[in-house]
Amino acid sequence: MARKGAVVVLSSLVDGISRGVDRVTGTVSAPFTDPVIRLGVTGLSRAGKTVFITSLVANLLDRGRMPQFQPAARGAIRAAYLQPQPDDTVPRFDYEAHLADLTARDPQWPESTRRISELRLSLKVQPGGLIGSVQGPRTVHVDIVDYPGEWLLDLSLLDKDFAGWSAEVLARIEDRPGGSDYLAELAGTDASARLDEPVAQRLARAYTAHLNAAREAGYSDCTPGRFMLPGDMEGSPVLTFAPLRAVERPGRHSLWREFERRFDSYKRNVVKPFFRDHFAKIDRQIVLVDVLGAIHAGPRAVEDLRRAMADILTAFRPGRNDVLSRLLMGRRIDRVLFAATKADHLHHEQHPRLTAITESLLREARDRAAFAGAEVRAMSIAALRATDEDRVTHDGAELAVVRGRLLGSDKRAAFHPGALPEDPAHLLAPARKGAEAWLDADYEVMRFAPLPLTLKPGEGPPHIRLDRAAQFLLGDRL
Repeated sequence: MARKGAVVVLSSLVDGISRGVDRVTGTVSAPFTDPVIRLGVTGLSRAGKTVFITSLVANLLDRGRMPQFQPAARGAIRAAYLQPQPDDTVPRFDYEAHLADLTARDPQWPESTRRISELRLSLKVQPGGLIGSVQGPRTVHVDIVDYPGEWLLDLSLLDKDFAGWSAEVLARIEDRPGGSDYLAELAGTDASARLDEPVAQRLARAYTAHLNAAREAGYSDCTPGRFMLPGDMEGSPVLTFAPLRAVERPGRHSLWREFERRFDSYKRNVVKPFFRDHFAKIDRQIVLVDVLGAIHAGPRAVEDLRRAMADILTAFRPGRNDVLSRLLMGRRIDRVLFAATKADHLHHEQHPRLTAITESLLREARDRAAFAGAEVRAMSIAALRATDEDRVTHDGAELAVVRGRLLGSDKRAAFHPGALPEDPAHLLAPARKGAEAWLDADYEVMRFAPLPLTLKPGEGPPHIRLDRAAQFLLGDRL
């Protein structure tokens, strides 16, 4: 037995050394092979991740609508093409099917992200300057990693224990959709009693129902995220726990102890593998945020979004991503873009206000990343433009509106969501104070369907500032 144990330990040691050598070798040899940029794309529910990736790839393949993307504007990109991704164990992002949905005669929004996926876009780039005059084009690979924002939120759990997480959740749950139902279920539960599996399952179902209701109502911080996207883990013990009221000296076989164990197992077996295998390998990151949706949901949803974005950025590994830092500290995210999506739901006159609100809303999160050496920017975009702009007269006043086809209908409608304030504090101050509703304004959200597209040769789908987003995320590396 002793010899067998020694063999296991030695094997583990050799495996660890081998992995370390592989990482260092890969890092050192990277400059002498085709450069690779790993771009992480995530966001919270309905922020438009699938549409963003589809439109980005289409506009990098056909660059006629990318004037602010400098490598395309100066003609440095000689060719762009899709090819097999390097990781055979990760599902491929179904670009062709999603593009077909958006460009059909009756276009439809593609299904939202429910799992991790990947796509490799290779660009043949002609270097500029003196080097470019004597060197031919080089190939740069852009590996786009798409993953649900709900998984990103889970990274904030790594620094929490079950007691702390339970206290945080129960402190805010009462005023959130479905929260009172869960609290009613919890009221008749004795956390110090011996584990009864039907009771555990009932609590987990009630808490999951609350998470889904909160997400549907526009709230952002809904952890654990896999409760809403369980996949093949549905019904497993690792997804069968919920927040509990604290008890003193819970017994070994109590409900509290078992939920505590399952919470730790969730972090160990679900969250950490995702961080290790995917998230920690990203170079550049874009976080898509439905700021308009949160504003429409009310002050509490806005404050919830602010807290969520501040929490999840603690899991980023921001900093300068050069060869030395990779050798000493591992791969680091050196650029992060927070993008407020659905800018096409506003007339362009309001876009600067949306950007200013986004910058203020994410100030704490941006400062954390920038402090560690990463370059951070906020922007308002629409990956696929689904509206046209117009002006109408209403009650004797001229309004700047957008027109689009209503989702689920053939009717076109003019829409004015309400004037966003010039000073973001007019939104963020009542949100921080816990106001139940906006006092002097009512912000509406309209759901538009994609418009039929007529694309000229060499043109990608119409967008708003997608070229600027691409320039920030990729331009310096091309």
